[in-house]
Amino acid sequence: MTRTYVITGSASGIGAATAAILRDRGERVIGIDLRDADIEADLSTPEGRADAAARAMELAETIDAVIACAGISAPIPKTISVNYFGVTELLTALLPALARSQAPRAAVVSSMASLQPNSPDMVEAALAGDEPKALEIAAALAAQGPQVGYLVYPSSKRALSRWVRRESITPAWAGAGIPLNAVAPGTVVTPMTAGLLSTPEGQAMVDAAVPMPLNDHQSPESIAYLLIWLTSVENTHLAGQVIYDDGGADATLRGDDIWSWADSR
Repeated sequence: MTRTYVITGSASGIGAATAAILRDRGERVIGIDLRDADIEADLSTPEGRADAAARAMELAETIDAVIACAGISAPIPKTISVNYFGVTELLTALLPALARSQAPRAAVVSSMASLQPNSPDMVEAALAGDEPKALEIAAALAAQGPQVGYLVYPSSKRALSRWVRRESITPAWAGAGIPLNAVAPGTVVTPMTAGLLSTPEGQAMVDAAVPMPLNDHQSPESIAYLLIWLTSVENTHLAGQVIYDDGGADATLRGDDIWSWADSR
């Protein structure tokens, strides 16, 4: 049976790869992006998110899966709006259409950058749903230059990963039979990373932050196939997982013991 997928960021990178694979398999895809998409919308604004959700539900009364790939990594306040609020508000708005599916699923693209230094205040503001406060914090960081401003990106992904874990077990998601999970890529070769990877110096900086001993930098398809499985009917019990599909970066950086936090309980 054909499934209907809503994919954000469908015009490039991981979103485009995911949409192409699903369409080749005969699935119905409703793409959302700033341009070159079925629905052209700006997910950096509340109005754009609400419009995108409304138009998606006009095109499909029942949505079987949502895959949120849209994101930016610029050291600017808009990054928190797109990467966190643009994902969480859209997913929440699409819940009624997902709930009508026989096998509803949702997956989002986080990042292994969620393990990097971040702004705890911005993360907490995002999780509290306070976009103006999160933007205020992001603007203060951005004003100190791109090196400090970069903190907006890992903060957005840390908040998103925590939101997925928090929401996945609630009545709205688990209670409605909807697996909600995240994929955290390493360094994916996309237009977003092309500039950094175009010079030896840029590559060295990226590889120092994101060491990938398995197969080096990855293609968008390496993430797309995992997102597709997470939103398939075969996935019945994964909930709140942040899967580090990152060539071994997480294992390199965090080591072999991520369980001892529970030993003293």
